[in-house]
Amino acid sequence: MTESLPSDVFALATVVFLLGLRHGFDPDHLAVIDGLTRFNSGSRPRVSRWSGLLFSAGHGLVVTVVAVAVATMASTWRVPGWIEPIGAWLSIAFLAALGGANLMAVLRTPHDEIVRISGLRTRAFGRLTRVSHPVIIAAVGAAFAISFDTLSQAVLFSLAGANVAGWIFAAALGLIFTAGMMATDAINGLWVSGLLLRADRRAAIASRVLSSAIGGLALAIAALGAARQLHPGIDVQIELVGPTLGLGVMVFVALSWALGLVLAARAR
Repeated sequence: MTESLPSDVFALATVVFLLGLRHGFDPDHLAVIDGLTRFNSGSRPRVSRWSGLLFSAGHGLVVTVVAVAVATMASTWRVPGWIEPIGAWLSIAFLAALGGANLMAVLRTPHDEIVRISGLRTRAFGRLTRVSHPVIIAAVGAAFAISFDTLSQAVLFSLAGANVAGWIFAAALGLIFTAGMMATDAINGLWVSGLLLRADRRAAIASRVLSSAIGGLALAIAALGAARQLHPGIDVQIELVGPTLGLGVMVFVALSWALGLVLAARAR
């Protein structure tokens, strides 16, 4: 299960940081941070701006605790073989649903309004996005970490870290993963806050571009995941370019964000 991760300390730390960056682009992260930022924009603007950072801090705490727990039990516990394929298909289903929901949100939202990013867990626990205390926002992030996708990633890199340099390194990997995730979540919170401060046609255009990009990306990743499960030969080829593919996802979202800004500026 850990064979796909590098065995070198520096290389493993780099890959885990990239995983954290990519995890911060999870549609549910984007959706709940969108909700928290909107809810606090009027009454607590400072909390609103840093909702993403607070959310990911709580999220990362759970990831790090799980990483330490798994690493300390690594010598006596083995991950069942059925966990990986079940987790993969669950992620594929969630991504496909999220991608469709975000594209539908773009189509249904009037052109002069800001598009709200959709997330499955955000829909189920919508009230959790209507909190304002920093500690409670962090607790919401911790609650969202209790999911198959997040915990399976923590188990994967913690086992790899324990095999390389013991449980202390696994704990460090949890913090490294959190640092990457906090970077993207913080940027998302600042982005949404900036859109709300100028809720005009420019903000509507920028949000439409980003929501379309996230929806399309979620569907593309779901299709790629299904191909990996159905055709093992494709899986081998993808593993060879795994880190590059993850970096490509982040570059795509960043370029979409930049395109939204450019189009918004032209709409002045």
